[in-house]
Amino acid sequence: MRRSLINRSIVNGALTLLAVALVQCQSGTTSSGWQKKNDELIEQYKLTKRELTGVPQNGIPSNLEEGKVKSTATVDSAELYPGVKAKLFWGTGLMSAVITLDANAKIPEETLPADRLLFVMEGSVDQSINGAPVTMTALKRQAPDGENAGTPRTDFVYLEKGSKSALTAGAKGAKVLEVYSPFRLDYLTKAGVKNLPAEVKDVEATLEPNIKAGQVYDLYNVQLTPLAKGAHSRIISTKNVQLSFISMDPGSVFERHIHPEEQMMFVLRGGCDEILLDDEQAMKPGDVVRIPSNMVHGANIGDLGCDAIDMFWPARKDYLDKEKAAVSAFNSLIPADAKLELLIDGSKTKPGIIFGEGPKWMNGKIYMSSMYFDKDFNADPKRSSTLEIDPSGSYKAISAGKMQTNGLYPYKNGNLVVCDMMGHQVVEMTTKGQVVGVVANKYDGKSIDGPNDVITDAKGGVYFTDPQFTMEPTKFQPGRAVYYVSPDRKTVTRITKPNEFAMPNGIVLSPDGKTLYINNCYDDESWYPVKSEKDNYIWAYDVNPDGTISNGRQFAKLFLVDLVLDRKGRSSSADGMAIDKAGNIYVATYYGVQIFNNKGAFVGMINLPQFPVSLCFGDKDMKTLYIVSLNKVYKIRTNATGYINYL
Repeated sequence: MRRSLINRSIVNGALTLLAVALVQCQSGTTSSGWQKKNDELIEQYKLTKRELTGVPQNGIPSNLEEGKVKSTATVDSAELYPGVKAKLFWGTGLMSAVITLDANAKIPEETLPADRLLFVMEGSVDQSINGAPVTMTALKRQAPDGENAGTPRTDFVYLEKGSKSALTAGAKGAKVLEVYSPFRLDYLTKAGVKNLPAEVKDVEATLEPNIKAGQVYDLYNVQLTPLAKGAHSRIISTKNVQLSFISMDPGSVFERHIHPEEQMMFVLRGGCDEILLDDEQAMKPGDVVRIPSNMVHGANIGDLGCDAIDMFWPARKDYLDKEKAAVSAFNSLIPADAKLELLIDGSKTKPGIIFGEGPKWMNGKIYMSSMYFDKDFNADPKRSSTLEIDPSGSYKAISAGKMQTNGLYPYKNGNLVVCDMMGHQVVEMTTKGQVVGVVANKYDGKSIDGPNDVITDAKGGVYFTDPQFTMEPTKFQPGRAVYYVSPDRKTVTRITKPNEFAMPNGIVLSPDGKTLYINNCYDDESWYPVKSEKDNYIWAYDVNPDGTISNGRQFAKLFLVDLVLDRKGRSSSADGMAIDKAGNIYVATYYGVQIFNNKGAFVGMINLPQFPVSLCFGDKDMKTLYIVSLNKVYKIRTNATGYINYL
């Protein structure tokens, strides 16, 4: 079940801040006044100082003072070409330009004097790369509701020095972020900087980029790399400069550390107390600081978390090593050459898909629900159906207009166990759509409310979640809960306390049947009636012989999106889950398909054009992951073998 949570993506909205308000700082001097204190702190915290060789000194003063947080303010724009204005900021070895282009404005073809990264922040551009045209786009996330599910997009490209580039803005104009290393002297001249040298030297020893020159990427397809506890980043590295789009959890701590690379940090969302030497300086959205080589620094993250762009010069090898390890772990499950494919567009084909849910593979077919919700999440069982999908993409309804089905699961006799959410029951249905029995419809003599997701164990028992996401204002049961139905269907046991979870949603068993996993969809929201201690976690429980559970513990922490963090919510919007034979868990969330290993460690993220609602493994080898969104079905090949409890 979903609710409108986000109006735009972290990165698109954050980069826009840079476009509208970049700092114009006093020209900084290369003062060594802080070095004595810095050396004392290095000794105090037992840090190891390193120096880089082959790093040029070009004698161009930065417009950002060393180790001083500055609030963003208006900055004079340099006009590059008619209808093309740039706001510039630079450190010692890299410079950035936020460029605003009027509708159809052009940057004529030029030979780039330095390596360049270009990110499309708003609108679209036609980028010519050595004479070859390509359209690059920025998309904002649609406000999710029962009908909209579009995810954000930020296209970027890396071009090497000497490449030929031209740019034309789309009909609505565009904003782009450029990052250069070394500097562009012509940009500095247009910004009014005087006494520039005749040329700017580059670093002597460069690193292998983690992206290919001339290839357009979407930032959201760059895997998140864990950097420290509570800190993950999308790392983009060229030969001589590195960008780290970092997100830090509320209340986390970045311990004092040093590195030989210069760093420019921009806070995009949330905030932190940035530790600079022995001082703490508050940083809020739009604040910027330049951290020289080997300056002691760290951060105490505020209660909203903190998203920032760190720009490093030269590129950091230690970050590249971490990024390679993260990508390797992800590619062990999702091959590097795997492509997300659109199998069905249910908005254009019949009988159609309206809020897809609960897919499961059985006997060569996928069975799933077309639940139906309108924009405001109003249900109508007459518009709901259960679908049978062939791996070729053809599909049909096996039941329509009889009940609002949600999660389903294969049963021991070849039938399906189906959650009839608005009918307040879990039923057994044949693959022809005939209901042949009721699995559960009451607990303690009262109707259950809205069964959501379901799974069976090896004994034939049935687990289901009931988040009470139903249309009746008054509920039958005292709170949201998870239930277990005995194999003989004579006993229904509530295995979690009412409202122990704010919204229990997805549920899955480990392949050995010993561990039950439950996720928590919503939590800590002013508009939601329940708050719990489960927060944005998948929880793990030991399964007892009678099907009850014990020893509940946090298993995996799910990523949250910006507006949830901004209101101090903990809604991950976690929904359907799948598991492979090795115990890796795949969970559908607004952020994407989040993947965790069998220890609960984050492995990676699958990005989709629409946010995923649920998913399952399928095909003869059980190595294809089928992912459903509101009206589409996607698939992607994996290196994992999915698990499902066929009986």
